[in-house]
Parts: sequence; structure tokens; C-alpha cells
Amino acid sequence: MCNASMEGYKLKEFFFPQAKQTPVKVRRIHLHQFLDANYLWLALCFQRLLFNSHPIKEISQMQTPRRTNAIASRSQSMAQAQQYALPVLFSLFGVIMGSWAGRIPSMAERVHVSHSALSMVLLCGGLGAVLSYPVSSRMMASLGARKTMLFAGLALLGVLIAIGVAPTVPLLMLAVLSLGITASTFDVAINSSATEREKRTGKSELSKLHGLGCAGGLAGATLGSLMASLHIAPGTHFMMLAAPLAVALYFAYSLLDADEVGQKVEKKSFSLPRGPLLFLGAIGFLGSMAEGSIADWSGVFLKEHFGASDGLAPLALSAFSVMMLMARLVGDKLKTRYGARPLVTSGSMLGAAGLFFAVLSPNAYLALAGFAVAGLGLALVFPFVFSAAGAQGPAALAGVASMAYSGSLMGPPVIGAIAQGMGMQVAIAYVGGLAALIAFVASRSRMLK
Repeated sequence: MCNASMEGYKLKEFFFPQAKQTPVKVRRIHLHQFLDANYLWLALCFQRLLFNSHPIKEISQMQTPRRTNAIASRSQSMAQAQQYALPVLFSLFGVIMGSWAGRIPSMAERVHVSHSALSMVLLCGGLGAVLSYPVSSRMMASLGARKTMLFAGLALLGVLIAIGVAPTVPLLMLAVLSLGITASTFDVAINSSATEREKRTGKSELSKLHGLGCAGGLAGATLGSLMASLHIAPGTHFMMLAAPLAVALYFAYSLLDADEVGQKVEKKSFSLPRGPLLFLGAIGFLGSMAEGSIADWSGVFLKEHFGASDGLAPLALSAFSVMMLMARLVGDKLKTRYGARPLVTSGSMLGAAGLFFAVLSPNAYLALAGFAVAGLGLALVFPFVFSAAGAQGPAALAGVASMAYSGSLMGPPVIGAIAQGMGMQVAIAYVGGLAALIAFVASRSRMLK
């Protein structure tokens, strides 16, 4: 019987050289025990002879109940962790842009720029956003959204530091131009990931993600105000901020897989949005232009028009942002019930009414209420435009997002020029007109559903 056992070992070594076993002390067993213990090997021997298959791989791939449960548990844990990737990315983007916006006065003071020169510096950011479309399209085509997000995010953090340490106006303009390119590319990548997940799950969630971005912007602006009160230079502030944000960026990147970011966009030459996509781009441009203008000029309006104190003036942006955040957190549920087009149309009309109310208010406190209403009304414009464009594919999203994002950077200098020529009251009324125009265009957009 021992000879039969040894013959079994030799048989396995002959047919499966990769699976040689270390000789062990042989004990006496009966023939039927040997066959019971080795019937699987014998069956696979014949399988290899007849079908030339590889039994070792097949055995390694066999799923036992314990292994199946472990894999299922690990997959469930990974799926739960992946749910945090996009919220982290949107919040991170908000922190970066909020930090930049909160330190604009300090950077302008450091390089000694006038109001008109500062408008030109901010205009460079809008130009960079427009130029980012061919960059983001090419990167998405060759790398996919996941790697585009990582590289654009790291570049954005580097550009933020460059803005903080730029010693002259020309270098600051170049850095802000780079900010527009990298920020818009990063924005396209994370929104492409979000819209792809919306299509895969059939659930609307882009409004909530943009709400988290708004919360990140508030956190970034608050941190910037704290750093300014502590007399910490913008360059030092941004260097301190870059390291933890880079860690968070890589953490979110590692959680995203190929399925999470969708397919790579097709390679094609540069072209601006056309047809129905042009309507979406126009809505996004006007909406982000109004949003950016309120972010930069609402406090100045309260201070110049009503003589508000330094403590009261910033509350205009706070009221606007808090109401926008609250609306975006419930926007997905409202979209499921009412649809995107009615919400964008009626919301824009509400936003216009709030801005006109702020302009005509007799005191700063009623004007604060007007800005809060404006934030409530304009909150859903940007996320719903991105969701509609993303449903047409990553290439469409890249074009619409670049066109839309340029509005948030081009709006403030335009409003600044109007304020310098005709006063802040007319400038804010102009923003109200933009909101009314959004309602008109949105009511005729077939892609907002």
C-alpha cells in the first residue's frame, strides 16, 4: 500500500511539475483511502491529457464558501469606501478655490495692484478656463478621468503655491492663467466621474456633490480669513494647505477604479459646444458668472452702498453660500420629483428677484435676505447643467464645463468694470439681469430634463 501511495506522488509530479510536494513521512493507508484522498488529482490528470487544460489554475480559482464570503465582504467594504471618493474630491476642490478667493485682497496688496489691474489678473483666470478645453479633452482621451483628476489636482496645488509667492504682477497673471487651466481640467474630471456614476446607478447625486464643494469653499474662505488675521503670508498659507490636500487627493484617487470614472472620451479635434449643448454651455456660463460675481462683490456692495461694517459686509457671501448649500443638498430629490428644467427656470427667476430686492433694500439687513434668496434660487443651475452635459458623454461635458467655468472667473472683472463706471448698485442689478436671462434660456433647453 505504501508503494501505491508513492506512485500517487510520482504521478502528480509528472503531470503537475509546478505542484511538486515536499516528501513526507509515509504512513500505511488502505488503497480505497488513497483513492478517496486523490480522486480529484486523478480526474484532473485525465482532463489535462484529453483537453490540455491547466488544473493548477482551475484549482486556484475554485471558490469555497469561506473564500466566497471573504471576497464578498472585501468587495462590500471597498464599495462602501468608494462612496467617499467623490465627496472628498468635490470638497477638496471647494477648499482650494475658497482659499484662493479668500486671499485675493492679501495677494493684491502684496504686489501693489490697482482695482483695474486686479480685474485684468482675474480675467486671466477666465482665459485659462477657456483654453483648458483642448487640454482636458486630450488628457481625458489619453489618460481617462481618473488619472486626469490626479495629475490636474496635483498641478492645481502647485499653481496655488505659485500664486501665493508670485512677486510681480506679470508672474501673478501667469499663475492665475495656469489656475484657470488646471482648475477647469480638474473640475471636468471629477464631474465626469460623478455623471458616469449617475448613469450607472440611475440616481441623481451631482447636486449633493456640488453642495459639498460649496461647503469646502466656505471652509477654505474661513481658513483664509483666519490666516489673514494671523498675518500669515498667502504663500506660507498655501504651502501648509497643499500637503494635507495632496494626501486627500491621492486617497480619493486610490479608491476610484476604472468603472468609477467611465470610458475614455473619443479623440477628436478642438470644437466648441454646438446646438443643444451650446444652450447648456450658455446657461452654465451665465450661472457661474452670476455666482462668481456675488462671491466677490456682494460684501463690497454692502460696504459701499449701505456703509456696512467690516464684520457685517462678509455676511452677504455667507448668507448666499449657506442657502446655496442647503438647496444643493436637497436638489437631487427635487430633480427626481419635478425635473431639472422647471427647477432651473423657477430658481433663476427667484434668484433674480432676490438680487433686485437686495439692490432696492433700504438697509443692509434686508439686503442680506435678498442675497440669501438669490443663493437659494441659483443653487441648482450649475450642477444640473453638468449632469445634463455629462449624460451626453465626457467630450460634451468637457466643452460645456469649460465654457461654464469660464463664467465664474470672467464675471468678477466685468462686474468690477461696471461698478467703477456706474456704481455698485447698477453692477448688482446687472447680476440680477443675468439670473433672469438664465431662466429664459433654460426654459428653451431640451437637454434639461
